Amino acid sequence: MNDIQSAVIPESNGFIPVNPAIEAYMRTLVTHSDHPVLAEMEEFAQLRNFPIVNRLAGIFLETQAKMINAKRVFEFGSGYGYSAYWFARAVGADGRVICSDADASNRARAEKYLSAADVWQRVEFCVGLAQDVFAQTEGMFDICYNDVDKGDYPEIWRMAKQRIRSGGLYIADNVLWHGRVALKGLQETVSGSTEAIMEHNRLIFNDPDFDAFINPTRDGVIVARKK
Repeated sequence: MNDIQSAVIPESNGFIPVNPAIEAYMRTLVTHSDHPVLAEMEEFAQLRNFPIVNRLAGIFLETQAKMINAKRVFEFGSGYGYSAYWFARAVGADGRVICSDADASNRARAEKYLSAADVWQRVEFCVGLAQDVFAQTEGMFDICYNDVDKGDYPEIWRMAKQRIRSGGLYIADNVLWHGRVALKGLQETVSGSTEAIMEHNRLIFNDPDFDAFINPTRDGVIVARKK
């Protein structure tokens, strides 16, 4: 049995990309990020089993945005605003984060949380299919962030890459998909998701206009910089 096979979690048809002890240690280094709003958002995610990027990935998103002085961010799939919290912090008072989500209740919840965090004024939250919202939104972006249904990942990449400025970033969550991208013969929980993510990742790494890297934290975050 190889190292990958021994790390498999049978009941989830996958494995944890980074040892939980390592992530727990990393979490002790970022206590300065603690905020009552974050605690409430994270508790909601845990109670409702709602997928969010979580603290370490959120801090990573904020850092990436600050590194390129991002002022205009588009989110494909925003949930109730957890990733938008980090991007809104990064873009500053004169920046804009355009969010998209098909569920109107997520918008209402995002307004509650992000208002309490004093960043709602930096957010434009659109209710609707992310692809439609993006098509109806004009202009170029410093960052396009992708966290929609995994089967749509290749489509989102093809749409987004055309509208990222030189030096800007394409970022996507869940690109290791609980380790399933490294395993063969596992039963899919959502049909076609692993294949779509693998295609998405191949497209990015084979694109000569982008430099790319995967941060394995949590479930894998890909960052591709447009040349």
